[in-house]
Amino acid sequence: MSRKNWILTAVILASGTVFLDGTVVNVALPQMGKELSRSFLGLLEGQTYVYYGYLLTLSSFLILAGALSDFFGRRRVFSIGVAGFAITSMLCALAWNMEVLVAFRLLQGIAGAILIPGSLAILTASFEGEEQGRAFGIWAGASSAVTILGPAIGGAAVTYISWRAVFFINIPLLALAFYATVKHIDESKDEEAPAHFDWLGAVVIALALGGVTFGLIRGEVQRWEDSLAFTAIGVGLLATFAFPFLMRMRKNPLVPLGLFKSRNFSVTNLSTLIIYGALYVTFQYLALFSIGTLGYNGLGFGLAGIPGSLFLVLFSSKVGALAGKYGPRAFMAVGPAVMGVGLLWLARVPSDSTPWQATLDDLSSFVPPTGYLVDVLPALVVFGIGLTIMVAPLTTALMRSVEVRHSGLASAINNAISRVGPQLIGAALFIALSINFYAAMEERVPSLDVSSPEVREDISPLNQPQDAPPEIIQAAKESSTEAFHVAMFVSALACLLGAAVNAVGIRNEQLVGHDEARRATEPAEATPRPDRSPASLGTQVGATGVRGDQVVAASRQSPQSDREV
Repeated sequence: MSRKNWILTAVILASGTVFLDGTVVNVALPQMGKELSRSFLGLLEGQTYVYYGYLLTLSSFLILAGALSDFFGRRRVFSIGVAGFAITSMLCALAWNMEVLVAFRLLQGIAGAILIPGSLAILTASFEGEEQGRAFGIWAGASSAVTILGPAIGGAAVTYISWRAVFFINIPLLALAFYATVKHIDESKDEEAPAHFDWLGAVVIALALGGVTFGLIRGEVQRWEDSLAFTAIGVGLLATFAFPFLMRMRKNPLVPLGLFKSRNFSVTNLSTLIIYGALYVTFQYLALFSIGTLGYNGLGFGLAGIPGSLFLVLFSSKVGALAGKYGPRAFMAVGPAVMGVGLLWLARVPSDSTPWQATLDDLSSFVPPTGYLVDVLPALVVFGIGLTIMVAPLTTALMRSVEVRHSGLASAINNAISRVGPQLIGAALFIALSINFYAAMEERVPSLDVSSPEVREDISPLNQPQDAPPEIIQAAKESSTEAFHVAMFVSALACLLGAAVNAVGIRNEQLVGHDEARRATEPAEATPRPDRSPASLGTQVGATGVRGDQVVAASRQSPQSDREV
């Protein structure tokens, strides 16, 4: 196998395990709760920290890891991330109680943060022109396949083996990725990097991202009755406010503020905050509602998501080519609007929609029920089409708006923003959903004291109550359906807002990209270079548990600049 094929193997396997862990953990949470003992965490609290704790550390250290990747070398930092993710995956698989699993998931998030920024930067540094386009296309297809099959594989593993299998499966894949990394990937880094790394900036940005993320997670778990949540949010906001002033004062800043002078870089990150926040939260609540309220099982829910996700695999490269030819603006505006239409369809799913309960020992159960075909499939197909229209042009606008030497940092900033968005939108939706659910319960069962902590512990949104009278179970199902409709409506509005931001803010001018940076170091030519316009594509999935994609499409166009704000 050629060296460049080994590079693709390393990046795809390493990134794929991070993506796979994100998509399967939600399916495994109920079984983890049943099997693992707890010392001081409640059941729902422990499950929440297993999922969101990973996102907490991942979000907090992404920008630091991206800067380290550019500073110390992308292969070096990437290989450390691969090894770290393998070790922490084994630790998660061997966890003996819920508290230990939470601790190991926090460490796994740090390893994932170290790994993620380098994957895109390595491909960018290792391939050029049309070859780069093919490399990103292969990465996109493989990553999308992992995303699509992840919930189904995870559901089968949890049902027929153990929840521990979702972590053990990472180890052989990462071992091969580590071998390919150290043996076949050349080192690359920012040759213009200053002699000293900005560790103070790294601490402040970690406090900013970590404080806000932890505070939002803690607030949701403790129903906003814990002062620690507000303290953490306050620290995070203070660090966020101080960070740009610190960067302006630092001689060698962790994040050069000049990056944000690019209009497309700033607008793309703003729309990422809005759209990806809605995207992650949508699939989190869709999983909870489908399994906890409608009655889907893990394998059935995994299969349900496949048709809508196929559009990413089949058409993202073509959309990337069109965006390269005509510019990203129209695609970044139309895509989120179409996604919003799909979410509005989900806002009408009835409480008696037939669930999909697939089992491996009954092949007839793989035939989807009518409820799925009518209530869920059309929404996921429309949403998938919108996502496919948006993702390649969005990441094109991002990665081509910065110089090649900042590619790791730019990728890390966007990844961090895409993971903070779900916390912000998720906190707002959690409050709106809870208020709507308990108001609906009070209306349906007037004798029920919905303000009682005991009642709220036993009866929670999007979950079926255990050992409750039939009228309570039915009321909870109908109330959860109403609350889910509210969540989908709010998420649809967020997608439409993101579409408007892109329509107004994005420009179709040539972005400051990798080919332009290379041309700057080459002798001037008497005649301009021909436009080759290759579509290059890649997909990056976040640790939310449910699918969130980022696709890279790079194309060579006429040398114009996008430095205007």
